[in-house]
This record gives sequence, structure tokens and C-alpha cells, in this order.
Amino acid sequence: MNAQSKILAPVTLVLGGARSGKSRHAEGLVEFLAPRIYLATAEAKDAEMAARIEEHKKRRGPGWETVEEPLDIAAALGAHSGRQKPVVVDCLTLWMSNLMAAGRDADNEVQALVNRLGVLPGPVVLVSNEVGMGIVPDNVLARAYMDNAGRMNQAVAAAAQRVVSVTAGLARAIKEAE
Repeated sequence: MNAQSKILAPVTLVLGGARSGKSRHAEGLVEFLAPRIYLATAEAKDAEMAARIEEHKKRRGPGWETVEEPLDIAAALGAHSGRQKPVVVDCLTLWMSNLMAAGRDADNEVQALVNRLGVLPGPVVLVSNEVGMGIVPDNVLARAYMDNAGRMNQAVAAAAQRVVSVTAGLARAIKEAE
């Protein structure tokens, strides 16, 4: 990693498909800083998800403080962000599914997150799946999820100073603030 890539934007959004390498890329952006927080939105509701969570924890290693928060990430960011303490949020699309399952108003929750991003004292790197690049789902719930995730990604990308797209482990900046 060169010196230039070590300068973090206040808000970075890392987008990509499933297993694209987006989480690994996000973690790499803050690996040179300590302490660092991993704000995890996933819940281990089955064995497969539990295995995914364990894989992520092993890969990160012991240098991370993990905060598990499936719903109130705006509040968690407010509580854990610090001037020299970056936070990686992984991931927004799981957060969206948690919100929908809990019957929460997705638009209000996304707006609360965007509002919080504008006042955080330290850098935050948010990870999200780009779910709208495939076929349109054949059921109402899946279409609502895809629509909510797309609107969320647009809102967070607008608030971010840097947006990166990761495909096959390769990162490409698609937005850089002046």
C-alpha cells in the first residue's frame, strides 16, 4: 500500500457483488490504523451464516474490536467513531434485510445513517452489495429489497467522498472527492 492510499476519506463506500472481495478491500483501507472498529450487521441465524461470520473474524485477526449491531448502525457509529479510530461497517445490504424483517421504515433509517455520516469525527468505510445488476425478482418482497438497497446505495454514495467498486478482488475508484 502506498502513502497516498493510506489517506482515508471521511466516508468511503465499497460496493461489489457477493464474494467480490469488497470486505477484504474495506479492511485493507484501515489496516494501518489502530484501534479500529468492525461494525457487523450480520446475525448468525443459521449454520451457513455462522460459518461466514467466523471466516470474516479469522481473516481480520485480533487487531479489531467487533461491535455487532443489526439495526441501529447510525447510533452505533455515533458511539464508536473517533478521530483516530476508523469504523468498517459490513454490510449495508444485510442491514437493509434486517430493517425490512423488523418492519422498520427503510427510507427513514437510511436518512438517519446519511445524516450521521455527515457529522462523524472519524473515518468510516461502508460495505454494500450491488444487488440491482441481475434479473428483476419475481416476487414483491425481493423487488422491495432490491429497490430499497438500490436507493440506499445511491444515498450513501452521494454522502461519501470516495466510492469504490470491487469486482473479482480488483478495486476501482468510481468517485473521488476533490
